[in-house]
Amino acid sequence: MFLEPHFKGQRNGWIEVITGSMFSGKTEELIRRLKRAQIANQVVEIFKPDIDLRYDAHKVVSHDANSIHSTTIRDTAELLLRVSAEVEVVGIDEAQFFDANLPEHCQALALQGKRIIVAGLDMDFKGRPFGPMPDMLAVAEYITKVHAICPHCGNLATHSYRLAEDPSTVLLGEKEAYEPRCRRCYAMGNILRLKVQKRSEF
Repeated sequence: MFLEPHFKGQRNGWIEVITGSMFSGKTEELIRRLKRAQIANQVVEIFKPDIDLRYDAHKVVSHDANSIHSTTIRDTAELLLRVSAEVEVVGIDEAQFFDANLPEHCQALALQGKRIIVAGLDMDFKGRPFGPMPDMLAVAEYITKVHAICPHCGNLATHSYRLAEDPSTVLLGEKEAYEPRCRRCYAMGNILRLKVQKRSEF
């Protein structure tokens, strides 16, 4: 269950960050909040990085196939140019792929009285803080950390384990390349390989 930030009496702009591992429902929650704003007849604009074309070039799409129209941008300087004065709510998906200026630009938009909702991975596949997300968490008024379920033990998953053997920090992929894991199962490494080795010992 997600707790909606309490906005009663809030007159200025602010920043919300939705974060967690892969398959935790970050984009799903982002879409839910943006659609609620649209239902309330607020002017909404959604952005995503041009690197992420996994589902659709012109939509933000969750793993559950929910979607909302979006604008693809190259960097955060373009974000400031594309947000017009009448926009009240700005959504940003896959924030970890943007440049280090994202927190600064989001704060500039919030100072204009806009509600900024940012979704992104908190850690990369090596368990390190990912891109501009640590600074986004530092400047946000509201933070929602969502969790997936570890498929190996059933505990809350906090890490994104890479199944594909690729050392690149950025590797776009779905269930064929990643799975969510709890801290312990993430630290165990390639669990499937370990299971095969144990079977071969008998």
